Amino acid sequence: MITILKLFLIFVHTILWSIIVIISLPFDRNFNLFFKISKAFATGILWISGIKLKVTGLENFSPQKTYVFVSNHSSYYDISSLQKSIPNRMAMIFKKELARIPIFGWQLYLGPYVMIDRKDYESAMKSIDEAKMLMENKNISIVVFAEGTRSETGEIQSFKRGAFRLATKVGYPIIPVSISGSNKIMPKGTFKLNAGTIYVHFDKPILSEGIETRQHEIELMNKVRNVVIRNHKLEFDNFK
Repeated sequence: MITILKLFLIFVHTILWSIIVIISLPFDRNFNLFFKISKAFATGILWISGIKLKVTGLENFSPQKTYVFVSNHSSYYDISSLQKSIPNRMAMIFKKELARIPIFGWQLYLGPYVMIDRKDYESAMKSIDEAKMLMENKNISIVVFAEGTRSETGEIQSFKRGAFRLATKVGYPIIPVSISGSNKIMPKGTFKLNAGTIYVHFDKPILSEGIETRQHEIELMNKVRNVVIRNHKLEFDNFK
């Protein structure tokens, strides 16, 4: 019963804030209001769900600079956690199917978030170019879930080259992000909500310039993944 009530409140909360975003976008060309609304939205989602957020590593990067945040992914709550915890102007890559959701999907499509068609290579490359323009012209950092999909167990999966390619093509420093505990809040494949704590750690920037070959790209991808795994394990050991 409690889970049903929380899900209903989350639904209402999402619709209301999505409408506010859609109304504000014509007057918000630089997306300043959009990012403030995103943080308010994420704060509400976490509060309704009974989730506490513990964030470490903010001293490792500048809130004023532009980065590619590369994170693991095991729950829908990873999105709200990063919206809340990343101090930079930030947008995410989202799959095109989400744009079809009435109201919620519309604000994703109209806002600074970048839609990608994972089944169409040429379209995906255009999305990378769009993300690069946002980063260069609007000082907007991009979040990439490099596993490509949510992990069912919470363990770090292999990074997908397609998902990781954005991080190497735009040339901005990469911030490895490790999220722990979110898989216990709402496990993949269920709608059961469990109160708890999500831990987010930001590591130091890793340069991505000069990646010219497939082998260099794979080496960088594995380097970032190893940092994400290391910090994910440390978070688990420290807070279990």
